[in-house]
Amino acid sequence: MSSRALARFGHSRWLSPLVLLAVWELASRSGLIPERTLAAPSAVLATLWSLLMSGELPQNLLVSFWRVGLGLAIGVSLGTVLALVAGLSRPGEAAVDPIMQIKRTIPTLALTPLFIVWFGIGETPKVALIAFASMFPVYLNLYSGIRGVDVRLLEGARSFGLSRAELVWHVILPGALPALLVGLRYSLSIALLVLVVAEQINASAGLGYLINNARDFMRTDIIVVCLLVYAMLGLGADALVREVERRALVWRPSLIKA
Repeated sequence: MSSRALARFGHSRWLSPLVLLAVWELASRSGLIPERTLAAPSAVLATLWSLLMSGELPQNLLVSFWRVGLGLAIGVSLGTVLALVAGLSRPGEAAVDPIMQIKRTIPTLALTPLFIVWFGIGETPKVALIAFASMFPVYLNLYSGIRGVDVRLLEGARSFGLSRAELVWHVILPGALPALLVGLRYSLSIALLVLVVAEQINASAGLGYLINNARDFMRTDIIVVCLLVYAMLGLGADALVREVERRALVWRPSLIKA
């Protein structure tokens, strides 16, 4: 496909979203869509600007960042450690993997009442839910990546006299890195989804707090703004991991050709 055709294709991908926004705006202005049902795009942009200028959105966004960042740090760290334990030894697998598979079958959001009983209604249950949800994707992908390392690479490394620790550090972990990054992308998306629910738990700040207040006052414009922010956070987080992947896995032939 020529570069001109590719450019036309890229531009055409924006056509349907722009048409949808135009139809949405016309329907709102004509009264087909009442403001209390869904605010017009122009009203949403005006509200976004107002929230930015007042500092209300940045302040609440920082609180949400702190919650999801702390929860992710705990969940990803635990998932990585458990995957290393299970992936690098049979006894570790026997001890860890059954528990993680049981955890996989338990819906995270179903634990919300129990976490409130255990941790109260402060910040702890919110962070704990995010950590609990983001742990398994990292664990499963890294565990699979470790077990999927090419045996010929291991045999070659042993022939050079590498110790067990050197084998793990120089062969197994680099070989499992692509799987770890895939798990991290899943964990980021799940963490943001759980954040939406976690911030409904007696929150006094954060994007969920803004949504709750907006719901009480029928401010659909604020609700849409917060949903857009959640979407941008998800896209930004995914783009960040993609960039890390591009730099960290530059040795992969498929990435070099791309």
